[in-house]
Amino acid sequence: MREAGIGRLLAANLLCALSVLLTAVLPALLLDGFSVLGTHLTWLCVCSVCVATLNIILHLVLKPNQSPKRRSFAHKISRFLKCCIYFFMSCILFHAIIVLYGAPLIELVTETFLFAVLLSTFTTLQCLCLLGPNIQAWIRVFSKNGAMSIWESSLQITSMCSILGAWFGAFPIPLDWDRPWQVWPISCSLGATFGYVAGLIIAPLWIHWNRKQLTYKSR
Repeated sequence: MREAGIGRLLAANLLCALSVLLTAVLPALLLDGFSVLGTHLTWLCVCSVCVATLNIILHLVLKPNQSPKRRSFAHKISRFLKCCIYFFMSCILFHAIIVLYGAPLIELVTETFLFAVLLSTFTTLQCLCLLGPNIQAWIRVFSKNGAMSIWESSLQITSMCSILGAWFGAFPIPLDWDRPWQVWPISCSLGATFGYVAGLIIAPLWIHWNRKQLTYKSR
């Protein structure tokens, strides 16, 4: 396994992690009264947009899973529209799952949906950038030993860390501590964000340490 490939992955992941940090710092310098906790919905929008934009740019520049076939312009437009539809469907699905796990059904709909958008940005958007609107490829990647590149291994780790972080973030909500960060969905979204950043850092390190055992073969 080439060290250069792991280095590119590490650099891309560190840029994504840095973008998350900047979404909490830069808007506070430009917008009066902005804070991650005080204006949480605004931060959710800023974080989702910034992370999504950077992920798309990185995949366009690095092209980690570029197909050798040349695609027509019509095919690219169709693929882009499918990706948009899949992302919206992912937001709806995450919203429904979050409600089933105890989020308010009618109240705080905006908060729940923006949290679902954040989760989709951390998980589904990466799948769309790397694998495209190919459900079979998604199933393959998230099955046992299904990754065929270091980028797909990183996708596995960051997606699972994001979801686990959101799940662990829900634990403090029912506790009677009366802290500002216990308001829905602050602790969950922060948990998902910390999980995503942790996954970005863990993934290249784990791949580097296990590079001798990892053998990716075309299927």
